[in-house]
Amino acid sequence: MALGTTPGESAPAVATVEVPNRRHRHRVLLLAVGTAALTGGLAVVGSVALGIPLRDPDGFLGPGWVRMPAIVAACLLVDVLPRAAWRLRAHTDLRSARGLARSVRDVAAARWPWRRLVPVLVAVASFYTTYVGYRNLKNYLPFIHEGSQDLALVASDRLLAFGNNPAEVLHAVLGTGFSAHVLSFVYMGYLIFVPVSVAVALIFWKHLSHGLWYVTALCLNWALGAASYYLIPASGPFYALPWDFTDLTRTDVTGLQAALVRNRSIVRADPDVSGTVSGIAAFASLHVSVVFTAALIVQLIRMPALARRLMWTYFVLTVLATIYFGWHYIVDDLAGVAIGGIAVWAGAWATGNLKDPSRRPEDEDDVAGSADLVEARRRSAAVS
Repeated sequence: MALGTTPGESAPAVATVEVPNRRHRHRVLLLAVGTAALTGGLAVVGSVALGIPLRDPDGFLGPGWVRMPAIVAACLLVDVLPRAAWRLRAHTDLRSARGLARSVRDVAAARWPWRRLVPVLVAVASFYTTYVGYRNLKNYLPFIHEGSQDLALVASDRLLAFGNNPAEVLHAVLGTGFSAHVLSFVYMGYLIFVPVSVAVALIFWKHLSHGLWYVTALCLNWALGAASYYLIPASGPFYALPWDFTDLTRTDVTGLQAALVRNRSIVRADPDVSGTVSGIAAFASLHVSVVFTAALIVQLIRMPALARRLMWTYFVLTVLATIYFGWHYIVDDLAGVAIGGIAVWAGAWATGNLKDPSRRPEDEDDVAGSADLVEARRRSAAVS
């Protein structure tokens, strides 16, 4: 029987979860919040200094300020509704629409008290603020750096590939038809993977500190990635050497690349154009850094073997896709791995997961109680 269950309630309705205790909650999100404040603040400063309006970059799933809360809310419903419905098996008095609503309320109160819900909401807000700051800082690049380091990075590619063009090598080995569609699916899937993985980590992982670790690491990825763009400005092989990719089958990736080139030209000509941002930057690869971060944390917290294998497979395919389509140079991916590693370590330190990531941190409390107990307390309070 799970912790907090009563004889009248089955385990699936009250699976145990943990949250940071009161003392730990005051510091566990400091790094994520600080990163959000710094990144968002720099974006505001850049907007004022350059005279470029701040943007809330839309994705194909809608604006971020709508998309992220909607995904989190959907995951909360998935977490609560089945448990509330399952609870009706042991409570015949709840088998009505009104009874189901009461069951949902009690299960939600048992699994999501404020001391668990507030850190989740703060983490989501930090993630969103950091991401918007990152996208705006990326948008300012054409107005700060006139030149680029693409020629030097092309030379580094040839050096690391023993005189070969790494993209052409992959085209020859993997082909330019079916493989292009597979790798395009992998690369574009990242746009869904990031927000969904944030919600899943915060809502469904048993130890909330593991979810907060992941979100903190993602915030650091965006911040360090933005800094790397300014350190070594570059556009990437598909922009610098477009003729190397003309033989590829047209996919969603090639359509996205064409749109990015068009948007960059529009922004350079008129940065006030509504809804348009420049999104081209090669060094370092944030696709690689973020997916590496996710795979490494999944490995360190010792999730089931299947999940670990899937994440490392996704990471390898993501690396291949960045080179295959000319998004990045080899050193961009190496830098992405370095950023991901730094973010994972710093996030572990900030959230109390540094000593043994696979175990529950000492500063974490059991929180999941019984929905029956919540109902009993409510009735007792009503009587008194």
